[in-house]
Amino acid sequence: MTEATKAGATPAPEEILARAGERRLVMGLPYAGAVTPAEAWDLQKAGAAKIVDVRTMPEWQFVGHVPDAPLIEWPRNGTEEQLHDFVGKLQESFKPAERLLFLCRSGARSHHAAELATRAGFAASYNILEGFEGGSPDKGWRAAGLPWSKG
Repeated sequence: MTEATKAGATPAPEEILARAGERRLVMGLPYAGAVTPAEAWDLQKAGAAKIVDVRTMPEWQFVGHVPDAPLIEWPRNGTEEQLHDFVGKLQESFKPAERLLFLCRSGARSHHAAELATRAGFAASYNILEGFEGGSPDKGWRAAGLPWSKG
């Protein structure tokens, strides 16, 4: 941890990515790593990564969403064709070298999205832990007080 981070400043993207990589090792993740919602926001603000929302359109529209995070729905219990379509939408929207942070409700679908994206050549794929809503009222993007909007 740097002195600036200890003093409450926003950590540098390199510091956040190093923590994400450590989580990858500890958690045995098949993709680049995992970040907290606050870390994801800091990376996006710094232009070091792009958040990709993989929830359903009703979740995105009625529960809320992160500003400037595109929606590419994860096909729940998807067929091979639906998973192929998901990868196709990623390829249409992003370059393989871009750093992508996947977000869902709780961190489960985004885990699978990061795994599939990695297999499809997006080597810098990360899961946003806890997701948008988290598994309890004190977890997730909204509970962290990060920017979001509805509609």
